[in-house]
Amino acid sequence: MDRQSTLRLTEGAILTAFFAVLLLITVYVPVISIITAFFLILPFLIYSAKYSIKASLIMVGAAIGVSAIIGGIFSIPAAVAYGTTGIAMGWMVQQKKSKLTILLISSLVFLVNVVVQYAISIVVFEINVIEEFFTIMTESFNQSVTMFNNAGVDTEQVQEVWSQNMMMIELLLPTLLVFSVAVLMWITIAVNFPIAKRLKVDVPVFTPFRELTLPKSVIWYYLIVLLTALIGAPEEGTMFAYSIINLQIALELLMILQGLSFIQFYGHHKNWSKGLMVLVTILGILINPLTRILGIIDLGFDLRKRMSGK
Repeated sequence: MDRQSTLRLTEGAILTAFFAVLLLITVYVPVISIITAFFLILPFLIYSAKYSIKASLIMVGAAIGVSAIIGGIFSIPAAVAYGTTGIAMGWMVQQKKSKLTILLISSLVFLVNVVVQYAISIVVFEINVIEEFFTIMTESFNQSVTMFNNAGVDTEQVQEVWSQNMMMIELLLPTLLVFSVAVLMWITIAVNFPIAKRLKVDVPVFTPFRELTLPKSVIWYYLIVLLTALIGAPEEGTMFAYSIINLQIALELLMILQGLSFIQFYGHHKNWSKGLMVLVTILGILINPLTRILGIIDLGFDLRKRMSGK
């Protein structure tokens, strides 16, 4: 066995052991697990940034075996999800892809893991995590309502608001899932890339948020979805209506992101102080309908190019 192969195996064993320690803490120390969960991807990121996908897959296989020993069968999904996402992330680092591309692909890989594992939990184990979540929430709410009713408090209006909110959450679940995964991957990259850099992994850097601009095609997708919702008038409760609402909300969130990016760009252009920049950005989040309109105008009329040209 040559020196390179020995080094690869040794580093793989060390990083697998590191993953095992992180998983052990995540499974058995609930308080710290909130923090350590964000670093489960790090061993796979470091290894796959240096070595081939084949070698990285072998490491994931070893990590799956270790996770089964540490936490039983229910720890295996974590090893699969973080392992495959870490491989994708590390491989793209190796290929010198941009940080935005890494974020998008990593989010997609992790999302596929979540969906596949959710389907397996229903088919194989007959456990519907989402249904269980809503059942627990409803039972807790009903207990609270009963307690207030016994105390003579009128809860009819509260129950109506609760029902509407639960219906809205259930309706927008796909959009919430996608954006939650994207935020999770953004945080994961933000905390792991600096560590990987210290370990001599050549990781890319994000361009400033003010330079973020969505593709122009996004505004056309948004207009098509809006027109479909207005003219097509999809029947409530149908899969078509369900899809249109989720697409509309997702695209509106992207427009808000575009608007916030423009606020940062404008503040930098006008040399605002950091305090003013933070204040206006917070206001932009709070008054998000106006921020969404600003994002649409910026994307549709190239406001940044017009400002930069002056």
